[in-house]
Amino acid sequence: MQFLRGVVKLLIVHKGIFCMNRPNKPAPNTNSPDQNNMKLMVLVGLIIVAGILIFVVLPPLMNGRDSITLTELARRVNQGSVKAIVVSNDTDLIIQFSDNSTAASSKEGTATMAAILKQLGVTDERIQAVQFSVQANNGFGSVLTFTIFTLAPMLIIGWFLWRMMRSMRSGQDQALNFGRSKAKVSRDMERPNVVFADVAGSDEAKQDLKEIVEFLKEPDKFIQLGARIPKGVLMVGPPGTGKTLMARAVAGEAAVPFFSISGSEFVEMFVGVGASRVRDLFERAKAESPSIIFVDEIDAVGRQRGTGLGGGHDEREQTLNQILVEMDGFDNNSNVIVIAATNRPDVLDPALLRAGRFDRKVYMDRPDRVGRKAILEVHSRGKPLASDVDMETVAKITPGFVGADLENLVNEAAILAARRGKKAISMRELQESMERVVAGPERRSRVISLQERTVIAYHEAGHAIVMHNLRNADPVHKITIIARGMAGGYTMNLPEDDRTLVSKEKFQDEIASLFGGRAAEEQTFHSVTTGASNDFQRATQMARSMITRYGMSETLGPRTFGEETGSIFLGRDLMERRDYSEEAAAAIDGEVRTILEREYSRAAGILKDKVDRLKALADALLEQETIDRETFVAIMDTPSERQQVATAAA
Repeated sequence: MQFLRGVVKLLIVHKGIFCMNRPNKPAPNTNSPDQNNMKLMVLVGLIIVAGILIFVVLPPLMNGRDSITLTELARRVNQGSVKAIVVSNDTDLIIQFSDNSTAASSKEGTATMAAILKQLGVTDERIQAVQFSVQANNGFGSVLTFTIFTLAPMLIIGWFLWRMMRSMRSGQDQALNFGRSKAKVSRDMERPNVVFADVAGSDEAKQDLKEIVEFLKEPDKFIQLGARIPKGVLMVGPPGTGKTLMARAVAGEAAVPFFSISGSEFVEMFVGVGASRVRDLFERAKAESPSIIFVDEIDAVGRQRGTGLGGGHDEREQTLNQILVEMDGFDNNSNVIVIAATNRPDVLDPALLRAGRFDRKVYMDRPDRVGRKAILEVHSRGKPLASDVDMETVAKITPGFVGADLENLVNEAAILAARRGKKAISMRELQESMERVVAGPERRSRVISLQERTVIAYHEAGHAIVMHNLRNADPVHKITIIARGMAGGYTMNLPEDDRTLVSKEKFQDEIASLFGGRAAEEQTFHSVTTGASNDFQRATQMARSMITRYGMSETLGPRTFGEETGSIFLGRDLMERRDYSEEAAAAIDGEVRTILEREYSRAAGILKDKVDRLKALADALLEQETIDRETFVAIMDTPSERQQVATAAA
């Protein structure tokens, strides 16, 4: 019984090993195959040990008989105290005494019991007085013993060999599949649940891609007029304008297989793998034609050849060569359209951009105000909005935002509303989320002394007053001295309308507005701080661009200076080819200095005339910390101000 208890405890411990820390609900199986195999091996071993204990060791111990030797048995037979001997399994002996007690013993399987007793000195009369019998053997014990001690080890060894062969075969399969394409294919119900109605702000791009989808669905409509299906469509635009989203919409609209892959997935460290994957991808697409292949970030593999360190044997260049051949090589009958997306079309190889490969270029630029409103309405779909939300106003205060920025704006507004325990998103959350996207989160916990707060207030008030008094500067939208992101405070001016052209006067007024903060500090405190470092950097860059890029210098004339060049492999922005002399470089530096000094003087002159408004606005900022446009206009619009404006207009 002690052995039985031990077996039960062993099984309980084994169960605890595999069930330790198991939650109430079944957790997903995250074990690796090796861990599962190890558990299976432990389980088989425990079952074998339990079988040996239960069927081999335990039965003799559970029958309640004492074990005696053959010598003791012979002595008892000579005494006449043995009544019967039962032979079981040719070796096991069950001895019954005259007092009806029993004992157990064992003998060799080849010798008879009578011969053994004679050898031990028992007389024939005593042997004849004992009843000998043989118990029938059902074979179960022998079969079980054979299974446990012979067949089980063979099975375990065979299982190990099978696992080794399977691992070798898996490695061979991986080696053979190394050159297979990793493109994800979408068919029928597997396609992304995005359609053209879910993409806003790019109507022209949507129309071009609608023609591609229509050609795949109804090719006869175009073939009758002799039109040829475009082989490739290149989507170009700044990051976040929705190129990948538009490709997903194509997949949702087209009733054809859609293969999607990233440009970086072609290239591996082994030579020839990228070209092999390109061949496999196009073979799969041709087998299911008509079909669409979408390559995201194609500039990862489509950069200009002959610029890398590996020369013509560069793996990336081999991959690009294979793409060129597949798109417009010897086989021109494939009904496969390649759609690619990139934000760096300037680095792509010219052979990739020629007609016959990427026949059509779809430009996805930053959306205008109408497009931003449509994008906001798409991303706010399904979100509870308060009654004061006006998407037209939100679109107006978000110039330069792309689709990803607007999606992030709406998401940040929803997070803010949830944090404040609101049931709907209000205009306040949308306004604050816009500022978080532009300048970062507020840092109200930042400890600032009264002196620094006063300097920041006059600095931001100087920016706002100069902007307010310049004709070509954008209207002031908000002023705050609350630290946000890396800025100690900021003045937000927003354009009333979207513009694509910038005049010289606009540049000059922008530079003067940037100098308003430093001019206010110098005029009020007769000292300067480091708060205007970013203002100076932006103003200097703007003045240099006026001269070297836009030809807005009266002294140097209408020409550009410098040409960006260098290796594509190393990056275009690391080098600039100077196509001008040292004298011209000195003239450029002098002209930049002239522009900056002139605009700084203009900003300082405005603040000298508005010194009372500067103090009133700074005091209001110190008291309220944040001033909106209405409050700012009320502070600036005094009777004397109105009289000056009327005089200037007359």
